[in-house]
Amino acid sequence: MKVDDAPHNLEAYDTFYRTFQWKSAQKELDWFDGKLNAAYNAVDRHAHTWRKNKIALYWEDETGNEKKYTFEELSFASNKIGNILKDFGVARGDRVFLFLPRIPELFFSFLGILKIGAIAGTLFSAFQEQALLDRLGNSEAAVVMTTKELKPRIDKIRKKLPALKHIIVVDAESFITSFAHAPEELHISHMDPDDYAFMLYTSGTTGKPKGVVHSHRAILQQHMTARWVLDLKDDDTYWCTADPGWVTGIAYEILGNWSLGITSLVYAGRFDPAKWYELLAKYRVTVWYTAPTAIRMLMAADTELVKKYDLSALRHMCSVGEPLNPEAIRWAIKTFDKPFHDTWWQTETGAICIANYPSMNIKIGSMGKPIPGVTAAIVDDSGTELGPNQEGNIALSPGWPSMMHTIWKRPHKYKSYFTRHWYISGDRGMQDKDGYFWFIGRADDVIKTSGERVGPFEVESALVSHPWVIEAGVIGKPDPMRGEIIKAFVVLKNEQRKSITDKKSEEALKDELSLYVKKHLAGHAYPREVEFIDKLPKTRSGKIMRRILKAKEMGLPVGDTSTLEEY
Repeated sequence: MKVDDAPHNLEAYDTFYRTFQWKSAQKELDWFDGKLNAAYNAVDRHAHTWRKNKIALYWEDETGNEKKYTFEELSFASNKIGNILKDFGVARGDRVFLFLPRIPELFFSFLGILKIGAIAGTLFSAFQEQALLDRLGNSEAAVVMTTKELKPRIDKIRKKLPALKHIIVVDAESFITSFAHAPEELHISHMDPDDYAFMLYTSGTTGKPKGVVHSHRAILQQHMTARWVLDLKDDDTYWCTADPGWVTGIAYEILGNWSLGITSLVYAGRFDPAKWYELLAKYRVTVWYTAPTAIRMLMAADTELVKKYDLSALRHMCSVGEPLNPEAIRWAIKTFDKPFHDTWWQTETGAICIANYPSMNIKIGSMGKPIPGVTAAIVDDSGTELGPNQEGNIALSPGWPSMMHTIWKRPHKYKSYFTRHWYISGDRGMQDKDGYFWFIGRADDVIKTSGERVGPFEVESALVSHPWVIEAGVIGKPDPMRGEIIKAFVVLKNEQRKSITDKKSEEALKDELSLYVKKHLAGHAYPREVEFIDKLPKTRSGKIMRRILKAKEMGLPVGDTSTLEEY
């Protein structure tokens, strides 16, 4: 059977995957009479082979602290976490969230959670109280694992989290002692492939963040795409720069790469061009997976800087998170004598779905082609396939192994993703006559800034909570460095509006609002530009029309305004 011959209904697709492209992945992974555990396959199965003493994790922070762990040590450490969680009463299906910086305990804990059949959730360490409350409240998390530095943010909202039973502080003396004495042996839960493994919250244009839930089966696609697209091999040293608060950091910094037994680097520090080049050289990194924002920031650095480092080990580079602009690929070829290979996927897809494989001729600016076993198309809003070079919705035929299983407690939202047996991604694009896909833009208003997805509603909510603000509308504004920056249009209360007497007082007020969002939501979610306006464009039902704000900002036609209030 050829990929193009695959049927378009879910039931037939399930049979298709079991007998075709994913068959090799199933053979490579360890199963327990039809059951599996993603964490066991990522780490423990290697601890029973020659790889037991192979370095699984090189870890370094920005102060120069270094640690390294073999696959056996990683297995034992995650087993200890699993046993500690069981002592706290954590059972199958319980949600355990990790509010941790990128320290080794984050990785041990994620694996340990999956091993005992609980559901892992990851949270950016930059999240403030409201962002935490939304996610921990909706998920009804039973346990949060955090640090002494981050714990006060949880303490402030704990009374609003009735389901939260325990806060475990991983750098507290009590935990350190418990970890030292915890058993290294753990009974691994044998999970049905469709049992839930991990969940991530992603922002939409309206409403609160939504919990995207993935199953243990997802590791099949993460495993194979780490081989097919990232081209990972036994002798590689691999660096994925993503934070595990983002799906890339789970799929390709924990599960997919380690399931292949690959030595991986984690850097727990801020972006710095010289430091990044130093790490690439020091660890002899061979495969590098990073974001277009980071690539553009490297491009903006001193052009002579890269020449100071020996990067001869680097053989393959990929990008993820947002479209990779052609200039970045041309710069990479000039600088590294090799291109970055762009990949396309989403939190909801769970793994790479469209990519430029190592063996493919790259069409600069293209997303590439679907991976084997995934059927993609460009469809109109009714789900009808469109021909070559026609703009439409980038869509996938459901049933790929890493497809999300639900939106937590929102079944109707989950169903809204599907039209006529197509998963509608929310991205717009086209497919050329050679089968390459080309990204055009988001169909909604989600902002992608520096590789992070930010929902305008969250930023607007943070602004409106400020005592000076009546209303706010937020858009993404194109930016050559960050992809987009967040711009906020703010309606002030009369008394505050009157306090603006000159340009200096206006700029001070704008800075105050930006810092307020940064403090109360997340470091990456604050508006870099603020504009004061008298009234927001809204529909008669009260919905803010962000497209009108963006059109005016960009000097573009505003389109149909028949549903708007007078503006």
